[in-house]
Parts: sequence; C-alpha cells; structure tokens
Amino acid sequence: MTAIILITIAALILWGIVIYNFFIRDKNLIKEAWSGIDVQLKRRHNLIPNLVSAVQGYSKHEKTLLEDITKKRSEAVKVESLNDKAPAESDLSGMLKNLFIVAENYPDLKASDNFLNLQNQLTEIEDQIQYARRYYNGAVRNYNIRVESFPSNIIASIFNFNQESFFEISLATERSTPQVKL
Repeated sequence: MTAIILITIAALILWGIVIYNFFIRDKNLIKEAWSGIDVQLKRRHNLIPNLVSAVQGYSKHEKTLLEDITKKRSEAVKVESLNDKAPAESDLSGMLKNLFIVAENYPDLKASDNFLNLQNQLTEIEDQIQYARRYYNGAVRNYNIRVESFPSNIIASIFNFNQESFFEISLATERSTPQVKL
C-alpha cells in the first residue's frame, strides 16, 4: 500500500515538473517572439528620420505632420512595456499612413527614387512586423491556453504563471476591410 502511495506521489511530482517545464518553454517562446517584433520596430524607427527628411525637402506645408511623426517616433522608442508599446506603435503607423496620403499631393516626391526606396523599405518592414506579431500572438495564445486549462492551471497558480497580453492592432483603418470601387 505504501508503494502505491509513493508511486502516486512520485508521478504527481514528475507531472508537476513536466508541466512547469512546459510553462518555461512557452515563456521563452514568447520572449523570442517579442524580440522578433522588437527588431522590426527598431528597423522602422531607424527608417523614419530618413523618410521625414525625404518628405521635408518636397513639402514645406506639411511641417506639423512631420513634427508629429518625429514626436510619435520618439515616444514609441521610449516605451518599454508591451501594454504601452502596442498603442504607441499603432499611433505611429497611423501617422505614417497619413504621410503617404499627403505624399500623393506631391508628384515630384512620389517620383523621387529616394522616397520610393524608403517607402518600399517601410512596406517590407511593416510586413515583417505583421509576421512577427502573428508569431508572437500565437505563442501567447498557446501559453494562455496552458495557464487556463485544467490541470496545468494548478501549476500555473502555484508558480504564479499569469496570462500574457496580445500585441493587438488598435487602428480602425487596419481592422477594416478595404473598399473596392468598381
């Protein structure tokens, strides 16, 4: 009888160790995924001053927008926490979209090789951010499922593994379906 009790206790301890290690693996996947987003955000932050400089030469009337973009970039660079970074980056994305809308009013700017190159680089970076965000959110989803699911939620509560936040888009323009005019 004591052998059965000892085997049961050993099995429970082994189960706890395995589940704990799953949580550690999931947390590391989230960190890795976040670093992928962070790399792309830094690339975008580094590109913005060049983009602003390229537009400044052509559009003297858009000074306020360019200053706002520079300010939002500075704010986004300073943000550390994920909960604050997502809205800051969404605001910056919205301002960059406004910049490209304004650029359409300047045919010389649209024809500039430098501007077109920067615009293409930014488009590529935005695509990479989207892929990295999708990977991050998948890692967070898997981790959160483990945190909430029985019986792993027992280990989660014992070792204080809490749910993580998704990196979500807050721009209505990015969530809306594009309208096709026929």
